Amino acid sequence: MVEFHATTICAVKRGDDVCIGGDGQVTMGETAIMKNGAKKVKKIYKNTVVSGFAGSVADAFSLTEKFESKLDEHGGNLKKASVALAQLWRSDKAARNLEALMIVADKKDLLVISGNGEVIEPDQPFVAIGSGGNYAYAAANALYNNTDLDAESIVRKSLEIAASICVYTNNNISIEKL
Repeated sequence: MVEFHATTICAVKRGDDVCIGGDGQVTMGETAIMKNGAKKVKKIYKNTVVSGFAGSVADAFSLTEKFESKLDEHGGNLKKASVALAQLWRSDKAARNLEALMIVADKKDLLVISGNGEVIEPDQPFVAIGSGGNYAYAAANALYNNTDLDAESIVRKSLEIAASICVYTNNNISIEKL
C-alpha cells in the first residue's frame, strides 16, 4: 500500500489573535510530490472557528464535515463539539478508520483532536501536527517565548522553518486568522 505523507499544521494564539496555517504539499510514498498547493486550513462555523488537518485528505474532509455538524449541535461550543467528535471518531465503525489529526481553535480555546478519542489542550498557546509538526512546534516555541511577533508571523515563520527541514513540507503556506 502506498503511504501518503500529508502536511504540517501550526496554530498560535497570542493576545486577541488566533492563527492556523499549513503547507500545501501532499507526498506519495517516499519520492513523489503529488500536489504542491493543497489547502488544509479553513474557517468554519460562521467564521468563528479555524481548523486544520494533517493526514489523509479525504479522511480529513470527512472529519471536518462531521466536526462542523457537532459545532451546530453544540451551539458553537468548541470543547463540547470536540469531545463529541472524538467520541464519534473512536466509536463509529466507519469513522474509526479515518486517519488524520485536527487542530481547532476559536478565540477562547486551542485543541488537538485525534482518532484515539483524545482532545488535547496544549500547555502553551501554540501547537503543531503532521510530518513537520515537531519542527514547526520547536520554531513556534522559540518564536513565541523569545520575540514579540504576532500570531500570524509566528505561524508563517514556523512553517517556513519546518519546510526548510522536512521533505514532506513545502513553502506554499495557507493561513487563516480569527
